[in-house]
Amino acid sequence: MPEYAPLELPENPRLAENITHFARALRKAGLPIGPGRVIDAVRAVEAAGFTSRTDFFWTLHACFVNRPEHRVVFAQVFRLYWRDPQYMEKMMALLTPLVRGVQEERTAQAAEKRAAEALLDGANRNVDRPEDSDNDEETLIEVDASLTMSETERLRTLDFEQMSTDEVARAKRMLAQLSLPVKPLPSRRGQAALRGAQIDWRRSLRAAMRQGGEMHHIARRTPRPRWPNLVVLCDISGSMSQYSRIILHFLHAVSNAKGAGWARVHAFTFGTRLTNITRHLARRDVDAALAAAGAEAQDWEGGTRIGDAIATFNRDWSRRVTGQGAVVLLITDGLDRGDPEPLARAMERLHLSSRRLIWLNPLLRWEGFAPRARGIAAMLPHVDSFRAGHSIASLEDLAQVIARRDDAGEKARLMASLASG
Repeated sequence: MPEYAPLELPENPRLAENITHFARALRKAGLPIGPGRVIDAVRAVEAAGFTSRTDFFWTLHACFVNRPEHRVVFAQVFRLYWRDPQYMEKMMALLTPLVRGVQEERTAQAAEKRAAEALLDGANRNVDRPEDSDNDEETLIEVDASLTMSETERLRTLDFEQMSTDEVARAKRMLAQLSLPVKPLPSRRGQAALRGAQIDWRRSLRAAMRQGGEMHHIARRTPRPRWPNLVVLCDISGSMSQYSRIILHFLHAVSNAKGAGWARVHAFTFGTRLTNITRHLARRDVDAALAAAGAEAQDWEGGTRIGDAIATFNRDWSRRVTGQGAVVLLITDGLDRGDPEPLARAMERLHLSSRRLIWLNPLLRWEGFAPRARGIAAMLPHVDSFRAGHSIASLEDLAQVIARRDDAGEKARLMASLASG
């Protein structure tokens, strides 16, 4: 094993101690950090100095972050851990109400609950505070009173972005049990049936010719069921990363469900480019499937080029996977900074190629949502249904949306708002 040179600590040993605890919190939040990186971080801070918060942030960022999906968690843990010069006890006192579920004055930011949970995990929560034990009992009573619905029901309606690490794990287990059944499409082709509604004249005449021309039996048939394809286009840009990771768990369950009715499930991810991950979702193990999909899609948490991605799909994949009445799920927030005219043309062609085009947008979780963004305004006229896609309940409603051809979701209301605006 290589021998490390003697470690020269900064002048303030408490800073090195805090860097070590900070690295432990990052590891509990999911970042692959070992002792070597901690030593490198302490040495880097010693070399760069501790004169600027920005320089300190990027020094630790360079030592601990090596994947795009880790940036948000690192930023939140850094903000929560280093926002106060006091040590862990005061941080625990500040963050305990946030993690424990007491009613908050504001909505937690992206990855904040997971960052706070990582900071508190494994630490001693019985830190001496000015409050006495009576106040702890009152806090527990307040928590119990605030939970007016069951834990499962609360998790069904909770925004994916606001879930803690434990809630995300439970949500993935719930999504693994979901299915997305679909009814067969009408078909003019038939199959033999003893009590079919239609007479199979060809089979009846062939049987009669084998009997010297006498028809002893009339063969009957019934329409053969024809199942559509499900095509999913999932946005994995920075604003959609948390939603897309959980939704891909749902798509894996749909891809491997028996008896759901889909002829095949085709899945594509896009950020700055389009990636076909269909073959990876065919793996039985969900973790291995999503790990392989993530390795192939190199644009996780990058930029967004919705128009280019849809145009690429129309050119390279549309005729292969959207034929014979495919249902297309478009999962994106629609925040595209490109020219809206090519985006509108690409959406129009995608709409014409599919039997139904359903758009799931996490931004619909906001009550005051309006199609003010140019990308959303260009895409909205070319979808059949516009629905929210931010919770387990919204994904459970997909089965009804697919079954009902007249279900347009929020499209009519938002189109009226777009016309009046």
